[in-house]
Amino acid sequence: MENAREALFITGWCSIRKDRIRRMNGDDAVNENFLNFADFIKSLYRKEQVSYPKFYKMDRLSKLGFLCAEMVLKDNPVTERYNKEEIGIVIANSASSLDTDMDYQAMISDRSNYFPSPSVFVYTLPNIVIGEICIRHGIKGENAFFISEKFEPERLTEYVGELIHSSRSKAVLCGWVDILEKQFESLLFTVEKGSGIKKTGERADVPFTTENINLIYHQNRN
Repeated sequence: MENAREALFITGWCSIRKDRIRRMNGDDAVNENFLNFADFIKSLYRKEQVSYPKFYKMDRLSKLGFLCAEMVLKDNPVTERYNKEEIGIVIANSASSLDTDMDYQAMISDRSNYFPSPSVFVYTLPNIVIGEICIRHGIKGENAFFISEKFEPERLTEYVGELIHSSRSKAVLCGWVDILEKQFESLLFTVEKGSGIKKTGERADVPFTTENINLIYHQNRN
């Protein structure tokens, strides 16, 4: 029965890692060496000409996922082809919101300067990055955030496949968004059924399989 299901395809992807941005359409933008993540992500925000003032209030995990999603959806605007309720989001990472948790812990540990910021507390949940992407693009479909020790393409293919084949979603934005101190990486895909997907001269859709997801992930770690 599984073989009778309509094939799913990766119709867009973007990777951000070590100041390097790669996209499905072949772009390979290597930025200059930045001293820290904050400078890098601000430079990328300006380069992409995004206009979204709330961006500066986000935590680092949300900024990373937000911009990665921005570039994927710019290259492959599924939000223009489907109803917003038909688009799902599935993201995973290994650090959860620990990067922000440590900032908040530092605020509440200093009893001589005890002014914990509510704006930081908001981001001590990892799924807030999904919320920021949904708000930006008006996405209202199913969503999930998984925590795993390492990148698990098997879980993505199984869960996303079930979302689409059960007709709960017609397109899904999915992948990995992880940051902890100086280490960060993000890889997001758009996934759709094979029928009705328009090809372009620059893009050849890739079958949505565990092997292909793993291949893209490890290629972009080099």
